[in-house]
Amino acid sequence: MRHRVVITGMGWVTPLGHDLQTVWQRLLAGQSGIAPIRNFDARAFPTTFAAEVKDYQFPAALAAGGRHKNISRATFFVLDAAMQAWTQAALPEPRSPQHARLDPFQIGTYLGSGEGSLAFDTFTRNALSSWNRQAEQLDMPTWGRLAMQSFNAMAEIEQEPALPINHLSLEFNACGPSLNCLTACAASTQALGEATEIIRRGDAQIMISGGAHSMIHPFGVTGFNRLTALSTFNDNPRGACRPFDATRSGFVIGEGAGVLILENLTHALDRAAPILAEVVGYGSSADAYRVTDQHPEGRGAVMAINEALKDAGLTAADIDYINAHGTGTKENDSTETHAIKVAFGDQAKHVPISSIKSMMGHLIAAAGAVEAITCVLALRDQILPPTANYSVPDPECDLDYVPNSPRPAKVRTVMSNSFGFGGQNDTLIIRQFEA
Repeated sequence: MRHRVVITGMGWVTPLGHDLQTVWQRLLAGQSGIAPIRNFDARAFPTTFAAEVKDYQFPAALAAGGRHKNISRATFFVLDAAMQAWTQAALPEPRSPQHARLDPFQIGTYLGSGEGSLAFDTFTRNALSSWNRQAEQLDMPTWGRLAMQSFNAMAEIEQEPALPINHLSLEFNACGPSLNCLTACAASTQALGEATEIIRRGDAQIMISGGAHSMIHPFGVTGFNRLTALSTFNDNPRGACRPFDATRSGFVIGEGAGVLILENLTHALDRAAPILAEVVGYGSSADAYRVTDQHPEGRGAVMAINEALKDAGLTAADIDYINAHGTGTKENDSTETHAIKVAFGDQAKHVPISSIKSMMGHLIAAAGAVEAITCVLALRDQILPPTANYSVPDPECDLDYVPNSPRPAKVRTVMSNSFGFGGQNDTLIIRQFEA
């Protein structure tokens, strides 16, 4: 028996704000969360701006009790987002008598989470403090004293993606399936899809799923600059991310977290939970092309889209809106457009598409979860968020990208695409709930 999977709670911490309604209204208003970097002095970098989480304070209720000490920004964010989602789902407050009556082995966690700044910052500070400016090389005695600390910090990076999962399990007494994937920009969409499969086959009743990422630090920005993937429109940060526009020149790195509570439909109905939407389709594939590039013909993206449609028992004509991966790089936007054309055929020119990365930046491993939440809000309010900064049409990107203004629309079924570095492709289909 394949169980139906519904969404009963959502939460996020983003560059546009830290609660569902505020962020949603800012997206519809076309506001930007992109600004000059404040996390470190970026004046010497090719890119000096990012989409940082601003004016953030970790909730006192989560800080109480000392359960979550010495954690990275990504873990702070995901705990907050998960608590928002848990509360919206009308689940019992953690450590309450009602919470104790839940079966902990039927509650699981599945995140797409990546390297945070905690270990990278330690390594960077140690390396910089060991640099001899006159000799332009490391001062080896100083470096030697700090080497073990630096080594330990770098070793933590391999474990750090698991830390958000560990803290979620601790906070919510989730003893069921506990997994993390780091498939680059597709990670949290993959996490949501695989969490759906866990519930479908009966291995859990509730999954806390989504993603978190924070790598706005010197290593992160340097890496993407070296790949020539970041926009360098330093004179106009708010207009720097231009998905599908002919003048686009790269993505804007962001940070944050998004979490959804996925639940077995019967379990949700039995406890009279608020049902926000239903996950009906999931598709996943790999390009097997290059470690940093999509296949130029989008063959993996086409497969992920088609597999999601097949899984949902739907056709392209059933999709009312696509929340695109839409990074603002030359390669991604043209490849995604081509993939949609191949998968949708003539229907491609009739389906509205938009990218919220134009306003929120690219939250890397957290991007897909935040975009899935956006899809649910679009279903709720029957309105589509815009693609901001769109002004110059590109002949290779010739579909309907909902430019610059939100659009009221009748939407029942929506699709969310995530295509990661290295050719990881994941697609979700979410539909209004019908009993």
